[in-house]
Amino acid sequence: MSEIPQWFWDSVETPTESASLEIADCDVNYRKWSEGADGKPGLLFVHGHNAHSHWWDFIAPKFKDQFQTAALDLTGMGDSDHRDAYSNDVYAEEIVGVADALNMPKNTIVVAHSFGGLMAIRALAKYPERFKHLVLVDSGVRHPDDVEERETQIERLQPRKVYPTKEIGQSRFRLQPPQLCENQYLVDYIARESLEYDDDGWIWKFDEELNSRMTMNGDLKDDLLSINAAITLIYGEFSESFKVRSANYMQELVPSLTLIEIANAQHHLFLDQPLDFIEQLSKVIDK
Repeated sequence: MSEIPQWFWDSVETPTESASLEIADCDVNYRKWSEGADGKPGLLFVHGHNAHSHWWDFIAPKFKDQFQTAALDLTGMGDSDHRDAYSNDVYAEEIVGVADALNMPKNTIVVAHSFGGLMAIRALAKYPERFKHLVLVDSGVRHPDDVEERETQIERLQPRKVYPTKEIGQSRFRLQPPQLCENQYLVDYIARESLEYDDDGWIWKFDEELNSRMTMNGDLKDDLLSINAAITLIYGEFSESFKVRSANYMQELVPSLTLIEIANAQHHLFLDQPLDFIEQLSKVIDK
């Protein structure tokens, strides 16, 4: 195994503060790397499906001196409460609610991966004056042929997994959708932060019934077209979740969209190419 680079340790050892707020009767956990509302623009990170705010621990600190930098745990995931019912509308409220709780100004940028990107699209459509820029990370409106292709894939509901030790749980961690990642130290770090202990043993930090309790309101394409803010799409060259065809389709829908491909990367592109992702993100949010 290759040596873990120093930039990673510098990032994950950066102090962070945790807090929560109540939205629609549930506590929403969030974490920040920058102190207070000091006039800097906001930079809010939103994780993907069954993920959590720690996925950004080696990315977000790189921007803390320039931005008010924070990440949230969407309900049903991470350290936030679980709900009886989920929807893109309530997730939109959570994204805006955390930005408001942190006193992030209207020139705030939202960076959202995968499932989180779909929730962020809803947030910017419902609250058109709240944010300045949406950076979608391998997420957005798919080409119709790609949508049809994904709908043929059957999702199997797995029984709840309980592990006797945290180490065994960590060893069973897999990226979803499945992919290999050469930076195993990043995958190992996320695995460690993805488990919690309950009375039966170690379990994953997500609601196993989230998918069956999830409702998508409105139309994703209409929501995207209604957004007033600038939009950037960063996608992986070899992503099976958001293919080049869908990226080009998005740019046809929104000609002003900034399109960035991360070479030699799949769906979890900031795990595959973390430094390139940081560099490309820096370029688009510095404008």
